[in-house]
Amino acid sequence: MNIVAPISRLDEIEPLAQAGADELYCGMVPQQWVGKFRVASANRRPGGNLASYEDLAAAIERSHRHGSTLSLVLNAQQYTRDQEDAALEIGERFLAMGGDALIVSDPGLIDQLSTRHPDARIHVSSVATFRNPEAVRFSRELGATRVILPRDVTIAEACEMARSVPEIEIEAFILNDGCVFEEGACQTVHLPGRLGGPICLDSYTYDYRHRNGRRPDARTRKKIEENDAAYRKWLWYRFSCGFTTTPEGLPFGPCGLCAIPHLLTGGVRAIKIAGREGPLVRKLGSVKMVRTILDAAEAGTSPTEIMHQAQNLRPSVEHCRTGYMCYYPEVLREAR
Repeated sequence: MNIVAPISRLDEIEPLAQAGADELYCGMVPQQWVGKFRVASANRRPGGNLASYEDLAAAIERSHRHGSTLSLVLNAQQYTRDQEDAALEIGERFLAMGGDALIVSDPGLIDQLSTRHPDARIHVSSVATFRNPEAVRFSRELGATRVILPRDVTIAEACEMARSVPEIEIEAFILNDGCVFEEGACQTVHLPGRLGGPICLDSYTYDYRHRNGRRPDARTRKKIEENDAAYRKWLWYRFSCGFTTTPEGLPFGPCGLCAIPHLLTGGVRAIKIAGREGPLVRKLGSVKMVRTILDAAEAGTSPTEIMHQAQNLRPSVEHCRTGYMCYYPEVLREAR
């Protein structure tokens, strides 16, 4: 099982590879794209991208030198005709440089890339929301070699896809990325904090009334306020516990460490650490945590011991008990 980690700068490659990342991935938005289309991203993320083909070539060389592969993200949900041609050019130039895989969500672009480059490795992005065996079989018909599952997929579903279509690799989320919405159905972008941050980080103020305009009585109002407080708590966990870390840089937030033994025995080939825009200390802490737990699982440590070890790495026992930041809460339910 491979550990997949994000980069946004060249100087992140060596430390992440040395910490145990088998695969790295990045975005790249050339100035020609920004100038022609007047948009800041070719891959849904306006930040956390390399800025030039020169940087991309250097990233490929450094990744290979340090024993990791490098994938390029081209995963907008859809492109205009002109954008698709430009994205195709970016992908082809990346492959010509010796890049290892392209992460793509648009089926038309996947088809074009696999037709032109039948030996290329193409990973279907989680943004495509392929979440059952039939969708995985469709990815094989398109020419893909791997499907990255969306966040809210169960262990049983992930393992069923790996078992049903063994010729397609399955990659599952393991750390950091959380949202209240289904990524593949989202038409917004992650704005910088100074512009309000992610639109799904709901910070609205509500006022409640009955349909006839009458305000709720005190008892009803109390129940509504309790529900709102529970929702804000859940939202905080989904967004990485306020993007907090331990003093050592180990991140809190969406996590699937306890599920690694189940994913490993179920045939899942790769586990993904999200967060291209994050600081290096967060990425590095993430890789170290996943490497520690994966090594233990591959050495035969029992799932019960793995859970204890995983929850005490940061430690995050109290956070874990809520189930709010767990990608695979069924592991917690089984343990109880």
